[in-house]
Amino acid sequence: MRLLYTFLLYLITPLVLLRLLWKSRLQPEYRRRVGERFGLVDPAEGGVAVWVHAVSVGESLAALPLIEQLIRRHGEGRVWVTTTTPTGSERVQAALGQRVRHSYAPYDLPGSVARFLERVRPCQVVIMETELWPNLFRAIRKRGLPLLVANARLSPRSFRGYGRLRRSIAGVLADCTEVAAQSEADAERFRSLGAPRVSVMGNIKFDMAVPEEQLRRGRELRAALGTSRPVWIAASTHEGEEQAALDTQRELLKRYPDSALILVPRHPQRFDEVAKLIERSGLRGVRRSAGAPDAQTQVLLGDSMGEMFAYFAAADAAFVGGSLVPVGGHNVLEPAALGLPVLFGPQMHNFVAARDLLLGCGAAQVIGDTAQLAAALAKLFGDAAQRARMGQAGKAAVEANRGALARLLALLGVAGPA
Repeated sequence: MRLLYTFLLYLITPLVLLRLLWKSRLQPEYRRRVGERFGLVDPAEGGVAVWVHAVSVGESLAALPLIEQLIRRHGEGRVWVTTTTPTGSERVQAALGQRVRHSYAPYDLPGSVARFLERVRPCQVVIMETELWPNLFRAIRKRGLPLLVANARLSPRSFRGYGRLRRSIAGVLADCTEVAAQSEADAERFRSLGAPRVSVMGNIKFDMAVPEEQLRRGRELRAALGTSRPVWIAASTHEGEEQAALDTQRELLKRYPDSALILVPRHPQRFDEVAKLIERSGLRGVRRSAGAPDAQTQVLLGDSMGEMFAYFAAADAAFVGGSLVPVGGHNVLEPAALGLPVLFGPQMHNFVAARDLLLGCGAAQVIGDTAQLAAALAKLFGDAAQRARMGQAGKAAVEANRGALARLLALLGVAGPA
């Protein structure tokens, strides 16, 4: 099966490159540094202590506390971080700068993987969440390197898909030194697929550090918008959800004429598209990149990178996107950590444990459509006590579930956070 997989991978590589070229129409970064995807990176003199792979923005953000502790333990320049998307790459470089070495991850082609490992020479490898690459994992095992799948999660949908290839997936998982699962349910799914060494470590997203600088920026944004008016955020939205958010805002304005929406699309290549949607909506919109909003702003377009906590800090309630469309949701713990009531749609299969936790403690609410979203927000705007109860419950739930980072560090032989 591995030979067939590799043959098919080589066969589709030209199509993969064409897809990169196609994506680069909207995001030119996709056609840059292509050599890195084939393992053509600058050799690391003396090798590196740990290679951490985080696919995109969400995984990169989740990995930041872990990477910070690895830098403290091993020193600057001794941790190599890879991503697969330009937005993930930008986030890593903005947050960590020259303190880590960074590149795109190699494609799972034997030659690309071999070149990368030969040039980087890591002593340990950490793969974040759900990335299972047969050729990479086998090459790491052949070199005798410890391989940890950290913060591992496996949704029921992914489990069913992998289940059709159970024997092959079991071979891939056997190459892992350890699978550190987010929850017992995730751990059981990995065990069912044949993973021989699985432990439950919890979700390191609970251990997120909220940057004080972003909180300060959030307070400034709120002051510019107006501290007495109701403000909500639609975060990490996808196509279709921005229109739903704008329709919701129009409904809210009938009852709360001074309300404001902070609209933050998930993907930066869609910023211009969403700006046009706002313009066509007839609402008074301002782009974050164009300067500060004011008391007349009805929609603030969050078209900047790395400011999500600032946007949350400027709001009274949060809707988290990827949940009204079949994406699977995004990180609902971030607004909860800042004490915001959290709303999301029914499509949350990528964040089941976090969803259930917040619903169980009364910190969140599921909404099914625009009408329900408008009704839920109107109720929250009119009931400060309920907002406070939901926000405090979510913040307490996040605090109570911290500790996964320390457990992961111990597994890697690194002392926990000071």
